Amino acid sequence: MAASVCLIDSQYSDQISTLLKSPSPNQVKEYFQELIAERQCNGLRVNPEGEHGKGVYADFDFKEGDLILKDQMLVGAQHSSNKIDCLVCSFCFQFIGSIELQIGKKLYLHELGISADECGPSDRTECSSGSFSDRSPLLRDTIESLMNDSMQLPFSEKFPLPSVVSCPGGCREAYYCSESCAKADWDSFHSLLCTGKGSKSSNIEALLKFIQHANETNDIFILAAKVISFTILRYRKLKVAQFENPEKQDAINLYTNYGFPMLLEAWKPVSMGYKRRWWDCIALPEDVDSCDEAMFRMQIRDLAFTSLEILKEAMYDKEYEPLFSLEIYGHIIGMFELNNLDLVVASPVEDYFLYIDDLPLSEKKEAEKITKPVLDALGDDYSICCQGTAFFPLQSCMNHSCIPNAKAFKREEDRDGQATIIALKPISKGEEITISYIDEDLPYEERQASLEDYGFRCKCPRCSEEGS
Repeated sequence: MAASVCLIDSQYSDQISTLLKSPSPNQVKEYFQELIAERQCNGLRVNPEGEHGKGVYADFDFKEGDLILKDQMLVGAQHSSNKIDCLVCSFCFQFIGSIELQIGKKLYLHELGISADECGPSDRTECSSGSFSDRSPLLRDTIESLMNDSMQLPFSEKFPLPSVVSCPGGCREAYYCSESCAKADWDSFHSLLCTGKGSKSSNIEALLKFIQHANETNDIFILAAKVISFTILRYRKLKVAQFENPEKQDAINLYTNYGFPMLLEAWKPVSMGYKRRWWDCIALPEDVDSCDEAMFRMQIRDLAFTSLEILKEAMYDKEYEPLFSLEIYGHIIGMFELNNLDLVVASPVEDYFLYIDDLPLSEKKEAEKITKPVLDALGDDYSICCQGTAFFPLQSCMNHSCIPNAKAFKREEDRDGQATIIALKPISKGEEITISYIDEDLPYEERQASLEDYGFRCKCPRCSEEGS
């Protein structure tokens, strides 16, 4: 079977190689110094030339349990299948609306058998009792009241959530916790990926087709599209700033070849992430025999090619043509495959029902007259958290150890999509901060096999001892 051919790969091979070239140690050091200062991540530094390459080091002592880092994602996305269960801000990923809306929306969509992205808060006005043919009258009325905000559950005021803010472009796929989050997402990602009337996409029909293909195959393509959108929008801002600055007008003449130097600058935050082609680094599924590995990887490449071709219909512009090469697209997806940290935000609905369960007996009995039928309808789904995938620039610099001194851990107060890194043991100034990429409780050989997907064998003190 012949491989799919992307002509942009050959037409812009030099530019693509430059985009994918690893930044120099000085570039890495300078970038992360600025990022750490901007985010006020005190006590950390990134060493681009550590024992295992790039690494994060402590600049002062941390005690066990100390917060080391809250890392804002460069780009992230909620899993499409999770959108039925959790209504969250599309930028910061905290839960929004109300406890009632969270529950009502979930029951409503599950009852209708609607897939993710087909229904949002605006559908509340379309909720009718005829939609719930198999529900008891009580539960049917309860769902309708929850969806229409005409019913308040007992004690739900103790779990307030930000009001729902709609997408500036008018789509029904993105919602926010505030106008500031809506604007930030629009300016950084969403304006080119919005399917509403105000979208900046050149072909909304193709964009809808792209989203459908991603939802049916692998929603990692949504993340890749957000990276391309992010880079294009940064490029446009740089270009506007260049023309608006009279002192730099002469420099504009340097931006030839479709403004490639400016495109390279716009790409810089993405360039800091470790990358390999997706079809080269994706783990071989257990049900694929090793003799079929080459065919499997070819199929993965073709899947990415198909996704890219649809995306090009939606947002292609010759000015940014190198971004639409299969090499770039494959490496972006591979970056998520190798560097991603799960995006997880605990559900306030779970907290709400736990609160009801902990009430004094008399109050609990009274509250459960209303809440028990709702909880029974939700079943085990009541506690589903927001789930997705994200790339965190500082977390991605942390190296692996099977005896890590830190871990990703959400505390009670961590209610958005930022990565939270906590010290597992005392960490001295100058010591490297490590996390585990895998389940460190696995036996030695299983740990090493799991780490093969990341392209290395672990030589931490524990592995050196167990492997000798």
